[in-house]
Amino acid sequence: MSGKARSRAAFPPFRLFTFPLFPLCLILPLLFFAACSELDKPIPEPYYAETSPPPKQEFRWSNGKMPKSFDPAFASAPPETDIVRAIFEGLTETEAKTLNPVPAGAVKWTASEDQKVWTFELRRNARWSNGDQVTAEDFVRSWRRLAELGEKTSHFGLLDNIVGVAEIRARVKEELLKKEEKKESELLPTATPNPDLPAFLKQNPPPAPTRTPAKEETKPAEPKPKNAPDPPPAEPKPKTEEKQPAEPKEKFGVEAIDKYTLKVELIKPDKDFPALVAHPIFRPIHAEEKALAEDSLNADIITNGAFRISSIGGDGVTLDRAENYWNKDEVQLERVRFVPAENAEKALEAYRAGEIDAVTNADFEPLALKLLTPYDDFRRTVHSALNFYEFNRRKKPFDDRRVRQALTIAIERERLTDDEMDGATKPALSFSPLNEEGEKKIKQDPEKARQLLSEAGFADGQNFPKIKLLINRNNVQQRIARSVARMWKQNLNIETEIIVKEPEEVESIKKSGEYDLVRRGVVLPTSDEAANMMSIFGHEAVHSETVVKSPEKKTEPVREIKSPTAEKNKTESAPVEQTPGEGKLPVPAGTDPTAAGSDPFSGEDGPILTEEDALAELHAIPLYFPTSYSLVQPYVLGFEINTLDAPSLKTVRIDNNWQPKKTGGES
Repeated sequence: MSGKARSRAAFPPFRLFTFPLFPLCLILPLLFFAACSELDKPIPEPYYAETSPPPKQEFRWSNGKMPKSFDPAFASAPPETDIVRAIFEGLTETEAKTLNPVPAGAVKWTASEDQKVWTFELRRNARWSNGDQVTAEDFVRSWRRLAELGEKTSHFGLLDNIVGVAEIRARVKEELLKKEEKKESELLPTATPNPDLPAFLKQNPPPAPTRTPAKEETKPAEPKPKNAPDPPPAEPKPKTEEKQPAEPKEKFGVEAIDKYTLKVELIKPDKDFPALVAHPIFRPIHAEEKALAEDSLNADIITNGAFRISSIGGDGVTLDRAENYWNKDEVQLERVRFVPAENAEKALEAYRAGEIDAVTNADFEPLALKLLTPYDDFRRTVHSALNFYEFNRRKKPFDDRRVRQALTIAIERERLTDDEMDGATKPALSFSPLNEEGEKKIKQDPEKARQLLSEAGFADGQNFPKIKLLINRNNVQQRIARSVARMWKQNLNIETEIIVKEPEEVESIKKSGEYDLVRRGVVLPTSDEAANMMSIFGHEAVHSETVVKSPEKKTEPVREIKSPTAEKNKTESAPVEQTPGEGKLPVPAGTDPTAAGSDPFSGEDGPILTEEDALAELHAIPLYFPTSYSLVQPYVLGFEINTLDAPSLKTVRIDNNWQPKKTGGES
């Protein structure tokens, strides 16, 4: 056999392998490059930041910029509310997981049968940081101060249901008005000198003044006749006592029965009142507290909370565990540092570097949110705030509940939150995010909406006036309004005119009544249902005794339109915007606001103080709940972020033994 023949026998011709090897020639390189690509990609970590914990029980918290005040009266949002909760203690505290009220400065409480009188028994071992006992009179004095401060305080409407608060505010306003009038009268300008006056006086001299004698001339007394009886002695004139300034006569419904018993009288029943007084605004201040009145932050204030202020500096506010706190043995944190951050990016950098242990109250950009979402230390929470459209029920046909319900259930809220807001919010299927568990309370139902509109006399949207939807100038709100307008057109054949104005102009138009619906946003600062409904539908609701009758027979309540699926329920890319004069509907010219049937805050059976009534009356269309975001290191235990944005530091501790897990390996 020749060499060529042996070569062919030992090595079969290449063409025999050409067909079966061709696909492998393509696949093998792809697998190789894919494997290389996977090797190049780092294995994702479970946490955005995996750093070692601090060696002590020290919690470093970035919750915004430097606080402006430590005064509970002015604590409206973080970081002020977070610090006030730490250094002051009220009657009750909000349990971070359940949002239920739990004993704090009060050991227990009872209510009258009508839930209008509440009695709190205070702890006898609660003390201020200077050693003084915390007494019922501290709460009486502090709450009266809140009433007198009026609208200067944050969330002043939370006091509206307490007997006497309205009268105290009215008296204070009247006193301030009188002071202003007196001040203006004292500052009235004097007559301007006339340069020609001397020459005029020379030509026309004024008459000489009449001289008034210094003493009245007395006539000589006539001689007394003989044998005339002596005149009776003159009776002494009664002494006139100097009038003392009258004490305020208004009744105040907060009373110290004794040193450790506090009684509170309400105007309307409130089953959730213990939850209401857990809000920071109701925390007492010491009788001799003067540092709070200063313009700058002062560390020397007297407090009664689990922590006291240790220092204030450019690096933030430092708190130490309070030695006089009644439950100090159960507080595990020795120190809390509130670390200010210029913006979300700076806070994120500090967290990543292990310089802080938690980030809250930060406005992350949409790109950052997408980056953070997969990590276990990133948390997204529904915020206790509501964005909604409020009806002008003084204009027809919006005084008809069937029309209001039709417009409400013709909106697809899931589309609003997913398409227009990139999933950064939650659909508002009720008026409160605290009641979102369970079945849906509001559901999109175009067929039902068309039926209701037809019953109201507008079949297929015929003859329905073009809706004037008033919104503030904001890109997010304009996108939402356009989307809602498209839904109303598609589902009800109704046209909408979107009126975009600046906030000042919005308020002016509201007062004039030249609108049909107006966008509003409110923060619901408590788990008290009545207080939250007053935040939405007006603080004056609590004082209203007027019963408003709807012009039509009440139809099926929205709360009965349910879905078999469960829908679980601070900030979207644009924050919750609150318009001035929240809760007040305009009174058109010529309307008597005191006339029967003119009260905008009442439902068919009185004021709206429950969500059940709100869903039955539908004075507004709930749209969505904003969401808040936070980052919490895995070694931080007991730090609960909740809907009310009310974490408690009393239960927080640092797991000093926690260590980051090493992942990955050599390839």
